[in-house]
Amino acid sequence: MHQRVPEPLKALVEQLARLPGLGPKSAMRAAMTLLKWPIAETRRLGTSIGELRDKLHLCARCGGLCERSPCPVCSDPSRALDTLCLVAEWDSMLTLDEGGFYRGQYMILGGLLAPLDNQGADSLELERLSARLAEGEVRELILAFGATVEAENTATFVRNFIASRFAHVLITRLAQGIPLGAEVKFMDRETLRQSLQYRQSF
Repeated sequence: MHQRVPEPLKALVEQLARLPGLGPKSAMRAAMTLLKWPIAETRRLGTSIGELRDKLHLCARCGGLCERSPCPVCSDPSRALDTLCLVAEWDSMLTLDEGGFYRGQYMILGGLLAPLDNQGADSLELERLSARLAEGEVRELILAFGATVEAENTATFVRNFIASRFAHVLITRLAQGIPLGAEVKFMDRETLRQSLQYRQSF
């Protein structure tokens, strides 16, 4: 970065550049945009970012973001307890639940296996998943990871991990036909509904 860039701006750009999809140039554009905002707006943004860590928690049941644990989905008595939909990230859970066609439980795995990004099995919430299945209520585990190479590798790994420990749990996956390379959080509602409705044993 240019030596004449003031230190406060340089520090902000370096932090913004760590966000997904933002390189140094786009981070600088974002920082310059923030400088054009009214002071009250930038302060409100800063407060909101700080409150993300202060006011949001992980649900003790599913691992999703919430203000109070357990989250509204896990504490909803109308939801079925015998099906558990395993998703990679919380935003995939939001996308699936928005449709209203799935009324079971969820769990967030915490990502997908991606060795090139140093995302190995130790970064996945396998202990939380094992503890949940050990309770004995779940009869079907639905793997809802999408159709990327990482999703396929993760699905195979999770299937082998679970099948060797919980023989009573039926493992299914979203129906094939999802566009290759698609992630659950980016799929349209109808594709998700049909993929879930016609899910297959795995």
